[in-house]
Amino acid sequence: MDLLTTAEMAEADRCTIAAGTPGIALMDQAGLAVADTASRRFPLATPALVVCGPGNNGGDGFVAARILAQRGYPVRLILLGGRERLKGDAAEAAARFRGDIEPPEAFDSVRAGFIIDALFGAGLDRPVEGAAADLIARINRSGVPVVAVDLPSGINGDTGAVMGAAVRAVETVTFCRRKPGHLLLPGRMHCGRIRVADIGIADDTVASVGPRAYANDPDLWGGHFPVPTLLDHKYVRGHAVMVSGPRGRTGAIRMAARAALRAGAGLVTVASPLDALDENAMGLTAVMVRPLAEAAALSDLLADSRFRAVGLGPALGTGPEALALVDAALASGRPAVLDADALTIFAGRAGDLAHRIQAQPERPVVLTPHEGEFARLLAGEEVGQGSKLERARRAAARLGAVVVLKGGDSVIAAPDGRAAITNNAPPWLATAGSGDVLAGIATALVCQGMPAFEAAAAATWLHGESGREAGPGLIAEDLPEVLPRVTRALYERLDVDLATGWRPSAGR
Repeated sequence: MDLLTTAEMAEADRCTIAAGTPGIALMDQAGLAVADTASRRFPLATPALVVCGPGNNGGDGFVAARILAQRGYPVRLILLGGRERLKGDAAEAAARFRGDIEPPEAFDSVRAGFIIDALFGAGLDRPVEGAAADLIARINRSGVPVVAVDLPSGINGDTGAVMGAAVRAVETVTFCRRKPGHLLLPGRMHCGRIRVADIGIADDTVASVGPRAYANDPDLWGGHFPVPTLLDHKYVRGHAVMVSGPRGRTGAIRMAARAALRAGAGLVTVASPLDALDENAMGLTAVMVRPLAEAAALSDLLADSRFRAVGLGPALGTGPEALALVDAALASGRPAVLDADALTIFAGRAGDLAHRIQAQPERPVVLTPHEGEFARLLAGEEVGQGSKLERARRAAARLGAVVVLKGGDSVIAAPDGRAAITNNAPPWLATAGSGDVLAGIATALVCQGMPAFEAAAAATWLHGESGREAGPGLIAEDLPEVLPRVTRALYERLDVDLATGWRPSAGR
């Protein structure tokens, strides 16, 4: 679940070595893990071409080459840069390798059954150029399957960015923990299957470096996930309010409302402008409809303690009336989810939104922008620059809210610096209305009392799983309909007794 930045991984290495484990022992374990992965994938006697760089990643490659040769694989080894450039553990690993060491010019993939990419690891921090870029291009052109060591060469371990050129692997073996670059795009597209190998770095050592980024998975938030029991009724599960836009723009909020009901809210009401009452009422059954003449009516509605959370933004509009509704929602003190137009209203005025949110800092607020909405909201602010992980974190701190920066690698960030990266969203989620459904799921979870960061992470994961369950060709209306199957599978993973709602971890 933990993700380690390159600096955190280096510190975990340092602490392990300082505690008495020699660096060469860690390198031996890393190279062994790579050799084992290759041996499982490729039959004995398949020719191996191992491409090494001048650093410790190359040292891992030398170890893997030595072990593969001992097992009976024909091995050729290419080294980028002279052998004299190798230092420390990498030099020791090279000294133990008994085969020939060839220069990059000797690269020839014709006889290779697979390639081990040990050029650069996760710590690459500058663009790949010259001979290295040429070597990466030749690896990619070869069509030979590649096993990458730590991270495909050319991918930045912290950002997932392609640093000029990057290897495309069918499998990647990383060590101790995944890095953000394994999950962030486009890095994830280059990794293939990812295997995490234990090389002897203790969990306590990892904890001591204080990782604050995580893979978005039920292990992160499952303990907070609401599960109804036989003792509960619909009011215990919470009543969510979803605020509709004007006539002709109501479909988005109806999808969000249905998703909120499917995601466990006991009751859901769509607060509708008078001109859209009939439109909303005709499209809803289990979801209730309440007339909303003006923003003051929303304030009155949310003053009723039975209404636990409010979601708004999908097709809300961006005029003064919509701004007044956002103000009423935020002034109410209810947990709130703001999406789409509720964010665009504040384009270039992030400070105004932050002031409204931070007036009640204990109240959970979740913001769910896609990249375009994020850019508009934070236009002119430095927090909008950098990697996706960095941008989401800085935006959360600036706004005082949990931010879900959506996409194929959605990042969920909290004001305290915690962040999660989602990697279960299929490409067919990129369809109209998909984000509206996500907003509804998030509203349902905060309505049921889930903390904002965990609720946003869980909603994003459920959204991705629903997309996978629905499959290619899905439309947004499909997502709430498959959500019960996804939630059932989640309950089983959380060891919930489906007959009673009891789970051991809940103590009841």
